Amino acid sequence: MSTTQAVGIIVLVVSAVLGSTYLLGRNLLPQEPRDNSAVTATGAEHPEYADQVPPSADAPAPTGTPGAVPPSGVPHDPDQGEAQDPNFGPMGTRVTTGTGTVALTFDDGPNPDYTPQVLALLREHRVTATFCLVGQNAQAYPWLVQQIVADGHTLCNHSWEHDVTLGARSPERIRNDLLRTSEAIRAAVPDAPIAWYRQPGGAWTYSLIATARELGMTPLHWTLDTSDWQRPGANRIAASVLDGVQPGSIVLLHDAGGDRQGTVDALYRILPELRGRLDVQALPRHGF
Repeated sequence: MSTTQAVGIIVLVVSAVLGSTYLLGRNLLPQEPRDNSAVTATGAEHPEYADQVPPSADAPAPTGTPGAVPPSGVPHDPDQGEAQDPNFGPMGTRVTTGTGTVALTFDDGPNPDYTPQVLALLREHRVTATFCLVGQNAQAYPWLVQQIVADGHTLCNHSWEHDVTLGARSPERIRNDLLRTSEAIRAAVPDAPIAWYRQPGGAWTYSLIATARELGMTPLHWTLDTSDWQRPGANRIAASVLDGVQPGSIVLLHDAGGDRQGTVDALYRILPELRGRLDVQALPRHGF
């Protein structure tokens, strides 16, 4: 065997060994986990929502968000400071009625189990309220949207599928979401005004507010969060309202998004006591 042939054989052997080592090393490396953050469970008969933004949410911070929503529920804008109109949140969201009137608001519906009970109690006590409707629920239960309007209540857009991260989307996607929701509501009640928009979880961004206003809707926040979405029980929900309400309060309640029987049961106490103390009315149907 010549020297040249021997060298060639050695080179081939070394190359084979190195190639095998490389492949083995790749197979032994830990694999990067798949990102399943966008996968959402579906198929529930009635969607269940976690209404507030979780403190450790994995979603990216929305562009233009001036800060996280503090426990008070009012979005914080460090550029605004404390000197501001008390009727408005720092980004211009409406947080009071601006009068002595108290406004009860019900989010996440309509729902065939709880919305009819809420409507019956409001009717019994001659109280009107504001219903912030999720688009997919309005599409699924148009007769409930019709009953809400027939009873003289005010409508509010609450996004298509209760997306608490909607403010992180592009302006075009935000606009399409709000339009789709309003279209679903108007499919049931073509002539009814939709003058309000409430962002799920109160996770406001400037893009959301600008888009809502562009579409003719006032961004609606709240004064008093009852935390009924956490299901604390009827007594605690009622106490939260009756102990915390003041003239001008906008009260956050829910008639869907989970088991809301506690909220319904709380209304048996809330409505007669509240009506005996204060003027309780829906927000203006056409806005301010």
